[in-house]
Amino acid sequence: MTSAAPLKCIDQDTAQHLADLFKTLGDPTRIKIISLLAAEQELRVYDIADGLGMGQSAISHQLRVLRNARLVKFRRDGKEVLYSVDDEHVLSFLSQGLEHVRHG
Repeated sequence: MTSAAPLKCIDQDTAQHLADLFKTLGDPTRIKIISLLAAEQELRVYDIADGLGMGQSAISHQLRVLRNARLVKFRRDGKEVLYSVDDEHVLSFLSQGLEHVRHG
């Protein structure tokens, strides 16, 4: 098995940050939000709520969790707030996770 960095080299602080990241991703709604943002580039809270059939308040809460974990970012466009995936790393591990889940 090849790996970019041996797991034995992970210090306690890094391991905790990684565990926290996986905890954040452990919620299906958050995965769906990231998936929507990956497909659409930028969306308003209203658009995400509509796409997932959920209330805006619930989506706002999940977006706050995702923002705190640096998985999504936002920008203001006038009065609107547009959310997007934070960077390519997020798309990469989402893609790898999907590949792993779908692999026989």
